Amino acid sequence: MGFLRKLLSLQDMEFTAAQIAGFINGTIIGDENTLITGVSPIEQGEVGHLSFIAQDRFIHFMDSTKCSVLIVSQKLLTKDTYQPTIIAVEDAYLAFQVLMNLYQEMQGKRSGIEQGSFVNETAKVGENVYIGAFSYISEKAKVGDGTQIFPQVYIGKNVKIGKNCKIDSGAKIYDYCIIGDNCVIHSNAVIGGDGFGFQPTAEGFKKIPQLGNVIIEDDVEIGSNCSIDRATIGSTIIGKGTKIDNLIQIAHNVKIGQNNVIAAQTGIAGSTVIGDWNQIGGQVGIVGHIKIGNQVKIQAQSGVNSSAKDKETLYGSPAINYNDYLRNYIHFRNFTEIVKRINKLENNSKENSNE
Repeated sequence: MGFLRKLLSLQDMEFTAAQIAGFINGTIIGDENTLITGVSPIEQGEVGHLSFIAQDRFIHFMDSTKCSVLIVSQKLLTKDTYQPTIIAVEDAYLAFQVLMNLYQEMQGKRSGIEQGSFVNETAKVGENVYIGAFSYISEKAKVGDGTQIFPQVYIGKNVKIGKNCKIDSGAKIYDYCIIGDNCVIHSNAVIGGDGFGFQPTAEGFKKIPQLGNVIIEDDVEIGSNCSIDRATIGSTIIGKGTKIDNLIQIAHNVKIGQNNVIAAQTGIAGSTVIGDWNQIGGQVGIVGHIKIGNQVKIQAQSGVNSSAKDKETLYGSPAINYNDYLRNYIHFRNFTEIVKRINKLENNSKENSNE
């Protein structure tokens, strides 16, 4: 354990290529005793540093980088020797992630309740929990073991937070919301704000009470400045393993399944149901009361106004099947020339009819 701590300390580390290879099941090509004293992006390599190459568009750096050791995907290797020492692995990107995760684990967690925070006497706080200064834990809230709540977080009444979660500074979790285990909620996210529900009347728009909650299942990550609205009745649900980027709006009563990834600035309107393993690009808009299937891909900046079947790929606004879009785009790009040809044909037809 002491060696691992030394291995992953970015401030003061010195280890060999062979030692790193042992952690990621890699094969050494070159000098296994090459020392590593830091890490660098491949574009800015430094002598004594470690980097990785996982895509063929970076292959040229293998001959020019100053890095002493590179972790490289096996499929990209074509020679027996290279200038830097190579650690060959099946997937360099995943291998490098393993190292970063080990480093993060060894940073250790904080524990204890800092001065200036408030924990209601009816709240239940588990073991090895950290609550940062100026955070507020309301009545009957429950915080699971090992969870880290950073400064200036608000936890509403009857909120349940699972084990080993991380709630970053400035996040707000409103009353009765439920957070599963191993979740990450980044700064200034708002979980459980009122859904956008108003009834038009002769006197103006009257607010419809939003009486439900938000349920976030295990292993979900929510980016900074996201808003996930509570349900009018029932629950807005974010399924297990789903990853939500920054600046995303999820409206009331939306149901999102497991293992979805949703990129920044996407908006999902009320009561829409989204299946499992979908990939939703940035700046996508999805209307309410529709259903998105499983393994659907929605390209960035698409406007989705109708339901999508499993494994479809959508693009455009309104979004259509991606392959249909590509075929039609060829005609659109040549539309001016097509119009000229049509006009010419019409003119010729008129001239022939006059004769």
